[in-house]
Amino acid sequence: MTSPTDPFTPPSADEARAQRVYTSLFRIAERHAATDGQRRRQVHPHVLGPHEAIRLVSFLLSGAALLDDGEAEVDRADITAALTLIPLARGEMDELELGLLDMARGRGMTWPEIAFGLGLQTPQAARQRHERLTSRTERTDGQ
Repeated sequence: MTSPTDPFTPPSADEARAQRVYTSLFRIAERHAATDGQRRRQVHPHVLGPHEAIRLVSFLLSGAALLDDGEAEVDRADITAALTLIPLARGEMDELELGLLDMARGRGMTWPEIAFGLGLQTPQAARQRHERLTSRTERTDGQ
């Protein structure tokens, strides 16, 4: 690990991103989910997850959600924080989808039924999606 004061060694992008993820969640939570009313806009009113933070910033920017009186405007740092969370949210969605696919198969659902549920045209497409998700989540877990 490099020293933060070493001006000749470039920072690690992975370390910087990991630090920004939690900072991003806290920034959005403090600025846009600090009161009960603001948290009620979320799926989980007491815990702001990455996908909820991204959704909140998007809704506030688009006007789908309104700022409370005295609430700070969404700024560039809020947008950067939300963008920082995209890979984490995508990874969580991959894991959720893979888990749901595995549970569906465990409950006896066929690939044609799963393909239908996913909006895919063929059972083969559903199996291939499962394989891609398995591969992606294994790479994510291994890092």
